[in-house]
Amino acid sequence: MNRYVKTISARLSLRPPQRESLEILADILEVINIGKQSSNSLLEEVNMVRALYPSVSDFEREFPSLCFALATGVGKTRLMGAFITYLFLAKGLRNFFVLAPNLTIYNKLIKDFTPNTPKYVFKGISEFATNPPVIITGENYEEAKSIRYNLLDTSEEVHINIFNISKINSEVRGGNLPRIKRLSEYIGQSYFEYLSTLPDLVLLMDESHRYRASAGVRVLNELKPVLGLELTATPQVESGTRAVPFKNVIYSYPLHKAMEDGFVKEPAVATRENFNPSHYSEEQLERIKLEDGITIHEETKVELEVYSRQFKQPIVKPFVLIVAQDTAHATELVKIIQSEDFFDGRYKDKVITVHSNQRGEEKDETIQQLMAVEDPSTETEIVIHVNMLKEGWDVTNLYTIIPLRAANSKTLVEQSIGRGLRLPYGKRTGVQSVDRLTIIAHDKFQEIIDEANNPNSIIRQGVVIGRDVAKEQKKALTVVPFLEERVTQKIEEQIQELLTEKKNETTYQTPTATIRQVVELVQKRVESLEHLPTSKELSKEEVKQRIIKEVKEAYLSEELDLFPEEKDNLVKQTVEVYVEQLIKHTIDIPRIVVQPVGELAWGYHDFDLDTSGVQLTPVEDDILIQHLRTHERDTIKRKDLSYKEEKLEDYLVSALMDFPDVSYDDHADLLYKLASQLIEHLRSYLADDRAVENVLMYNRLRLADLVHSQMKDHFYQQATDYEVKVSKGFERPKEVHYTTILEEGVRHFRQQVEDKSKIKSLVFGGFLKCLYPTQKFDSDSERRFAVICENDANVLKWFKPSLGQLKIYYGHSSTYNPDFVVETTSHKYICEIKSEAEMEDKVVQDKAKAVVNWCKHASEHERQHGGKEWSYLLIPHNEVQENMTIEGLKARFLRTFISTS
Repeated sequence: MNRYVKTISARLSLRPPQRESLEILADILEVINIGKQSSNSLLEEVNMVRALYPSVSDFEREFPSLCFALATGVGKTRLMGAFITYLFLAKGLRNFFVLAPNLTIYNKLIKDFTPNTPKYVFKGISEFATNPPVIITGENYEEAKSIRYNLLDTSEEVHINIFNISKINSEVRGGNLPRIKRLSEYIGQSYFEYLSTLPDLVLLMDESHRYRASAGVRVLNELKPVLGLELTATPQVESGTRAVPFKNVIYSYPLHKAMEDGFVKEPAVATRENFNPSHYSEEQLERIKLEDGITIHEETKVELEVYSRQFKQPIVKPFVLIVAQDTAHATELVKIIQSEDFFDGRYKDKVITVHSNQRGEEKDETIQQLMAVEDPSTETEIVIHVNMLKEGWDVTNLYTIIPLRAANSKTLVEQSIGRGLRLPYGKRTGVQSVDRLTIIAHDKFQEIIDEANNPNSIIRQGVVIGRDVAKEQKKALTVVPFLEERVTQKIEEQIQELLTEKKNETTYQTPTATIRQVVELVQKRVESLEHLPTSKELSKEEVKQRIIKEVKEAYLSEELDLFPEEKDNLVKQTVEVYVEQLIKHTIDIPRIVVQPVGELAWGYHDFDLDTSGVQLTPVEDDILIQHLRTHERDTIKRKDLSYKEEKLEDYLVSALMDFPDVSYDDHADLLYKLASQLIEHLRSYLADDRAVENVLMYNRLRLADLVHSQMKDHFYQQATDYEVKVSKGFERPKEVHYTTILEEGVRHFRQQVEDKSKIKSLVFGGFLKCLYPTQKFDSDSERRFAVICENDANVLKWFKPSLGQLKIYYGHSSTYNPDFVVETTSHKYICEIKSEAEMEDKVVQDKAKAVVNWCKHASEHERQHGGKEWSYLLIPHNEVQENMTIEGLKARFLRTFISTS
């Protein structure tokens, strides 16, 4: 990899498609001469590029211009920053002209290219830290300062001009000169003339499909830039009902690939089970779709709140996008949504309409509301639009789309859905509802999606209302552990006893709010001591005195409303009670880290290659092939290939060496063995070695991917030894967050659930031994297991850990979240209730191995500190009966220790 590409990719944290685009640009600049003095004709340069990248058949400009087609949400603006950085550092170019299609993107680009803004594109580039690029815009280019920068500056400063093509288009109507071409009194020529004389001007075109054939772009052709770089999610222009693809697409990263790689939300279509739209009138169908969309929106809103609280992330407030047929239709929809019989009128003040008929203050106010829709404090939850939401509206909290207009263009599909694919937290969370964009289906929308993305439909999941999305309204529920309420309650009781004893004396009654304030101070100090081997260490006198001292010191900043004597008594009481209750209402779970010690050995176990799926045939002159990644079709001529290896095996081995986890020195024997096996397979059905070489030449990267994917299944990593460290001996129970049905109260855990499909949305209480007053269960077997824990006289306490509470890893980096943690009079257990059919599943077995080894290390830690042995029980769901005990289950379902090596 080019060293500049490697450095820039690391500094800007480029995603793989961004890095691949930058690699392609670096490759091209080694082939073509981009200076204005180039001796090559445009046709010669097209042929040079096409020899490397056959998808480019024409620049479609009067200068070399290449299109990078990246799906919405992948990061086109950051890629522009990477392009500019590379051209400056590697090629010394310092004049750039960035073109935006509209005012929204224009303002966004200025912001993103401005230092100290949230999405600054050059963050991490040290060369721009002290000397950032000068930003020249359509508003300030005539100012003396910006002109002087360009004319008089002889430093290595980079100049980035950002202009709005829609403004230039409006200026050239009727044959007028655009303002940029008019004479400037500061320089004696137009700014346009000045730019056209620059020897290194590079034109970057954002969302280039929007203005490809516009009059403004024809004007910009006269700038004669040395290079054009186009970025778009839809590399095609509409010609009537036909989509005409670009001819200069050098790299394509389509939407379905972005979804596969997890860079955007996963779109899903929502419909009703056994639903036949032909049974309904147009008005009835519309109402159903609106109601279904809001039902999903309300569930999504609760799920997002729970996720943000559970993982301490910023609150994300979702909204719904409704696509209307016209302005009259939009007005009717607003009336429906604002009526009292639509979800009890809850959305009457939470809907805005966006369409091209709006003017003046109304339009300004709407745009302001539209731009603020990501703010959690905004009232807007529904946006109705009539073909006005274009590129640049880069929101991350659009979660539901209700299309009520007849879409008739595959471009509309990617752009409409593209508005909602950006992820609010920048990456997938693993929580389905947080990672999903839901589209309420109608008869034509699915057809367009299939057409636009065939054969890899971008809609790969279905959501059924009533099955995947509950019809009942939900609410968020925060559950505080028993520890917190018991501590406050106990201290208040002790203070009341003191008041009773001293009823003839004047005493100060401590407010409950003040008690809670002191409890919070004690809690923070205890959290800082979780590195102690067990929670019982807190009961040592010297540890308690240390906590008391630190809490008293905190008075200075907290300014508690207490007399000095009362402060001392309250702090001492609180520490005593908190430590006592923490030990009583906590299960000590050590935080275990297993680290390799000494030299780390890694490599691949020997194996035989599976070639059963390889049936490639030789490529003849002018044969049409289909690319594996982009599904584009190209024509390749044999004469264009000059790459030859001495040995057939070297075609594969050289390609495999490019993978970062392959070392030729360490793995050469295996590489040549696998290459030989593949060649023998090719020889088994091809005519001769010439045909074999043809297949290897044209498919070396594809075949290398196949071999490497099988190598990964045999990868090993092993240290000379392992060191086990315990970073925490215990951790206080934290509050947890659930969703539950709004109208449903807390059920007693012994109460049978008739409709067991609803159990995941119910909350159960009535526990005496659980660390929390309420719990949720994934199955009725889990509920019955809770009954066993409460019935068993030997069980002291138990709870269901929340996501991420136990740090147990399996596989390369996956986290295991067990069903139950149980402490008895003699042991501690991690318990998993699994469907009998899944007991031998590979993932289940991998998790079991990881937990068993965790239990081994945890038991060693406990033995050193007078604690209890840890064990793992993997229990089939049909074996969980209420008459059982934990010891009885242990006798049958205990998993034994497995060596960490």
